[in-house]
Amino acid sequence: MFPELPAIPHPLQFKSVSFTALKPGPKLIVLGAVHGNEVSGTRAILRMIREFERGDRLLLAGQVTFVPVTNPLAYNRQQRNGDRNLNRNLTPTTTPADFEDHVANWLCPLLAQHEVLLDIHSFQKGDQPFALFGPADNGGPLQPFRHARAERDLALRLGVSRFVDGWLETYANGVANRVAYIKAHGLSGQGLNTDPRYGMGTTECMRASGGYAVTLECGQHDDPQGPAVAYTAIENTLVHLGLIAGQVPQPVRDYQHLTLVEVIDKRHADDQFCRSWSSFDRISKGELIGLRQNGEEVRAPRDGFIVFPNTTSQAGQEWFYVAKEETEPL
Repeated sequence: MFPELPAIPHPLQFKSVSFTALKPGPKLIVLGAVHGNEVSGTRAILRMIREFERGDRLLLAGQVTFVPVTNPLAYNRQQRNGDRNLNRNLTPTTTPADFEDHVANWLCPLLAQHEVLLDIHSFQKGDQPFALFGPADNGGPLQPFRHARAERDLALRLGVSRFVDGWLETYANGVANRVAYIKAHGLSGQGLNTDPRYGMGTTECMRASGGYAVTLECGQHDDPQGPAVAYTAIENTLVHLGLIAGQVPQPVRDYQHLTLVEVIDKRHADDQFCRSWSSFDRISKGELIGLRQNGEEVRAPRDGFIVFPNTTSQAGQEWFYVAKEETEPL
């Protein structure tokens, strides 16, 4: 049902596939393999491209662009990153220093040509797929935005029942804490991410271009159901936006909404979790999360959930996030 993963030869190049209807309409872009070992979205995208090419699907309005493999270097290496994490500091540059800078110089203008982004990922450990969306409408300096309703309407129709927001604001607060720690301990900060703009990824880039974006985390990396989850999300998005015919997806009514509120950095390569945490494990205030290399205990700052625990994070980067549960309806 789902195509096999393609081989990408060297030298590396970028590929996107677009379909444009006779009638005007929304312009959607769908990304896979922003991280090279997250390929469920790639397989779902390849299946959808095949269906359009065979005539099984017809674009009624607007445009859709598919990018099966966004980071070919990381994809070829079968690992999360190429030279670095593409989903950080995603901005064009006239002085590219690594492969991901070249990706940004190609990808950011491509995103700016569209209005809606569906970015498909998977995760290392967790219990169910979920979607991330952005801020409420605001005119603030960090991430001004005016499409919150449309973004949430899309997220609620992807076929998942867990939603997370609060990413960039929490990351920026984490940067401020990181800078304060560096100053307090007389560190140089070299190699540490001390610029809030480093939190800019695909969705932030899309919003900065005037559009809106949702990230789908379609399951664990090796989950055999991951491609099906991704495929359903792509199909629902196309129908919801009026790009193809189909049964209009209804918003999910029973769901969990979490907001990221704090990020804890790894300070030393030998900082260790005290157990094998998975995203969305419940935590209680004061519960032991891990131990620093110097023996200092790291405990939960509040009741809530641990999100994105990363055993392979480097010193000076995010180790885990803490989220709170929201009770107000989206």
